[in-house]
Amino acid sequence: MYSWEMLSFNIHDGFLEAIVRGNRSGLLTQADYNNLCQCETLDDIKMHLSATEYGPYLQNEPSPLHTTTIVEKCTLKLVDEYKHMLCQANEPLSTFLQYITYGHMIDNVVLIVTGTLHERDVNELLEKCHPLGMFDRLVLVDTPLAPYFSECITSEDLDDMNIEIMRNTLYKAYLEDFYKFCVKLGGATAEIMCNLLSFEADRRAVNITINSIGTELTRDDRRKLYSNFGLLFPYGHEELAVCEDVDQVRGVMEKYPPYQSIFAKISYGESQMLDKAFYEEEVKRLCLSFEQQFHYAVFFAYMRLREQEIRNLMWISECVAQNQKNRVHDSVVPIF
Repeated sequence: MYSWEMLSFNIHDGFLEAIVRGNRSGLLTQADYNNLCQCETLDDIKMHLSATEYGPYLQNEPSPLHTTTIVEKCTLKLVDEYKHMLCQANEPLSTFLQYITYGHMIDNVVLIVTGTLHERDVNELLEKCHPLGMFDRLVLVDTPLAPYFSECITSEDLDDMNIEIMRNTLYKAYLEDFYKFCVKLGGATAEIMCNLLSFEADRRAVNITINSIGTELTRDDRRKLYSNFGLLFPYGHEELAVCEDVDQVRGVMEKYPPYQSIFAKISYGESQMLDKAFYEEEVKRLCLSFEQQFHYAVFFAYMRLREQEIRNLMWISECVAQNQKNRVHDSVVPIF
C-alpha cells in the first residue's frame, strides 16, 4: 500500500526510527510498576530506578529526595532523547518533531501569562515551565506559536477570566495545524497520526464540555473551542455543545463505538476516573503505532508514552511521600 515509502524511508529516517524503537524497549514494565508500588520511601524508588535507564539521572541526588526532583530528572532524560533525535533529523521529520513540542509551549505561555497577571516573579515562573516547551525569547511574535495567537487571540483576551479559553483556543489552532501537516505528509504517517490527533481532539472536546458545565460559557463559545476534525466532528460537537451534565456527555459519547469502552468503565454521575480511562485508551493506540514501519508516528508515540511514564512516577512518588499507598494504583496507567 505504501510501497514508495518502504523503498525510500530508510534513506533519511531509518536510523532515527531504529533509535526510537530501541528507546521504546527501555520503558518501564508492569514488573517495574509492581516493585515501585511496594516502595516505602522515595529513596526506595530511587534505588529501584537505578536499575533502569533513569539510573544515571538520579544517581547523584542526595537524600532526602522530593517528588519534584524525581520528576525533573526523569523529564531531563526525555529532553535529552528528544534533542538527540532533533539534531539527527532531516526535513520533514525535523518539523514534525518540533510540532510535538508545541503543546508544551502553549502550556508554558499560559503559565507565564497567568503568573504575570498575578505579578509573580518571571524567573520563578520559568523554573516551572516544561523544558520541552522552552523558547529563546518571551516575545510571542518570535515563537512558533505566533500564528496561533494572531489568528485566535486579541489583547482583550489576556485577563484572568479568559485564561482557559485562551489555552483551548491555542490548542485548537495547534491541533488543526498539526493535522493538516500530517495529511500533507501522506502515507502511513498521515493514516496513523490523523487517528491519534483525532482522538486527542475528541478528548479535548469532552473535557472542554465537562469543565464548562455550570459556567458562563455559552453553547456557541463551547462549539468554537472544538477542533474542526475528529470522530465527533461535526455532529458530536453539536450534541456536546448543549450538554448540561456528565451523564448527557456520556449519552453522546456512547453513540460512537470507539468510545463506548471508555465510558463503560465509569459509573453514572462519576467523572473523576475519566482522565485515567482516556489515558489508558491513548496508551493502547500509541503502542499500536509501533506495529507498522516507515512512518513518523512512532516518534510522537514514544514521546507521549514517556510522558505518561513520568506521570505514573509522579503519582507513585506523591503517594509514597504522603503516606497514601492505598491510592497508589488509582492513577497509574501501565504501558505494557
